[in-house]
Amino acid sequence: MLLGMVLKGMTAQAPADDAGSDHTAVELTEAAFAWRDDAAQLGAALLDQPLPIDPQRAARRGGPRAYLHTAGVATADADGLVVSSLVSVFDDFGSCVFVPELGITLNNRAGGFTRGANAPAAGKRPVHTLAPALVRGPQGCLALATPGADGQVQTLLQVIDRTLRRGHDLASAIAAPRWRSEGAHLLIEEGHPQAAALARRGHALAPLPPGQMRFGAVACAGLSDGTPLAVADWRRDSWAGVA
Repeated sequence: MLLGMVLKGMTAQAPADDAGSDHTAVELTEAAFAWRDDAAQLGAALLDQPLPIDPQRAARRGGPRAYLHTAGVATADADGLVVSSLVSVFDDFGSCVFVPELGITLNNRAGGFTRGANAPAAGKRPVHTLAPALVRGPQGCLALATPGADGQVQTLLQVIDRTLRRGHDLASAIAAPRWRSEGAHLLIEEGHPQAAALARRGHALAPLPPGQMRFGAVACAGLSDGTPLAVADWRRDSWAGVA
């Protein structure tokens, strides 16, 4: 739902130039995550919440948290079935409780409780970080998934924005340098072409080596005019194939 909030804001507010688009995306992301604790309670009503931002200066609201342990899979078949899937035990190997009868380790998603509507209580489930996505268009349907916890929304936003709004091809959009709002800083891959422009707008940049795991690793599969396709991210250990 947070991804939907940001994409709606991008449609209404993002300028055509790349530097302005990245700044707008960062600001909308941070504004959307202010609603994170209310996501389960408000649901689709979040899409009607305004996300006011300054198109020229960073508000430095503080970005999402840092959790990283997730596996993403995207697949499609010739019959038109497209699936985006994420599996996560949350953090630090989940609960570390192994269930031999099922062959699985239980997660520790209760660590995702925070405050307000997302405060712990009997029978409640916490807001989670998983954001598998399906994108439908005139040519067909694409499945997108990435690890990266609260960075998932940010990684998918950048790929979707570059392909649907900026007109980049899918492989280039996935391979392009990324940013991630986290805590009080804007993490950014070294060599990002908009780094200087983002710094001028007041973002507190924290450069990291290209491919650092915080920037995710997109798995993409789908159909384009009935033809199956698959694209893998060069970050982390990911693969793509068509059979």
